[in-house]
Amino acid sequence: MTVFRCSKCGTAITPELAELAAIPDVSDDERDRDKETRRAPSTVPRGHYAIDPEPWGPPYVTQDDQEDPKPAQSRGPVVCREEGFVISAGSRHTVLVHPDDAAGLQPLPNWENSKGCCGPTGDEGHNRACPCGAPVATLAADCFGPFELHLDPVRTYALSQ
Repeated sequence: MTVFRCSKCGTAITPELAELAAIPDVSDDERDRDKETRRAPSTVPRGHYAIDPEPWGPPYVTQDDQEDPKPAQSRGPVVCREEGFVISAGSRHTVLVHPDDAAGLQPLPNWENSKGCCGPTGDEGHNRACPCGAPVATLAADCFGPFELHLDPVRTYALSQ
């Protein structure tokens, strides 16, 4: 079992979690979204975590193929900015957890990087902080993308129990 902690102050961010061998496949069917919040099912079940090998979050770079764009990041939507369709060149190996397994994290002041329709899209950078104030994670919880929390692999660390 593993607990994830803030690299700045050492506070436990999660309870004990069990590692998954891979990121689970989650339905992206509209009928599987919560009827009230419009959120997708959580990518990772409660009590577990998975390591995302793909880039997540900013910075973004322009995609080479503008005629057939790919999603900007794993399990996310296609993103078009002023420069065209973009793809993440952000951190690899973020730790995916169920958002409720890090309930002590707080939105950044003034809801920084939390833009979205029904919740933060997760494509603007860290939007959740440890109680000490250090930005440590990115919540994706909008009505058109995944429902997952990415712990930054540098701003957090794992402690196996």
